Amino acid sequence: MRCPLLYRFRVIDRLPEKPSEAATRGTLVHAVLERLFDAPAAERTAPRARALVPRQWDRLLETRPELGELFADDPEGERLAQWLGEAEGLVERWFALEDPTSLEPAERELSVEAELDSGLRLRGVIDRVDVAPTGEVRIVDYKTGRAPRPEYADEAWFQMVFYALVVRRLKGVLPRRLQLVYLGSGDVITYDPVEADLRRVERRLLALWEAIRRATETGDWRPRKTRLCGWCDHQALCPEFRGTPPVYPLLAGGAGA
Repeated sequence: MRCPLLYRFRVIDRLPEKPSEAATRGTLVHAVLERLFDAPAAERTAPRARALVPRQWDRLLETRPELGELFADDPEGERLAQWLGEAEGLVERWFALEDPTSLEPAERELSVEAELDSGLRLRGVIDRVDVAPTGEVRIVDYKTGRAPRPEYADEAWFQMVFYALVVRRLKGVLPRRLQLVYLGSGDVITYDPVEADLRRVERRLLALWEAIRRATETGDWRPRKTRLCGWCDHQALCPEFRGTPPVYPLLAGGAGA
């Protein structure tokens, strides 16, 4: 949806991408908020959450040592300390938006998978699922950036209704509420979906998959220039920046379907 050529580079060519400080900070903050619920409710405090930040960073480095490259040119550790402090600030802001002592999530970092009638298989990872005593389901997603302006919010809501569609298929329950928690700006945005929303997203997914199928067969993956291009690792290979993509591996017989 964001850029067909970027999809090709990531999914088909599998070109490497450098880790970014922003994305890695998001991964770290998500890990802290997940782990905080391991503690009893009364112990889910802001100081405890802040203390989890450096420990979760060490764990992250154990599983993904390549992330250490982010601070390879920081021998004194000053940039790392500032970066960790920013992560701590995002974690602490969460306490002004939600009260973890009153929450008992049914699921955290839940991997979900469901199949549509068409045979299209959907997969995703939901940050948090809350279930009320009455059985109503709330899907919560943490964002470490700022809340977008309404005209740029479509991608985030598409993701959330996608999750609702998968949960509906798996559990037979329409989630009562979708909730986006923007830690960067301190906003909590909610939406109560209806069945028509799920049907619209399902139609959109089928159309998207059909476009992917056609592009996979033809090799016609066109770039889509947006304000996010400035953060792309593949500008040197992108026609929008006078680059030339590598030979398409599927047409060259270099990869399987």
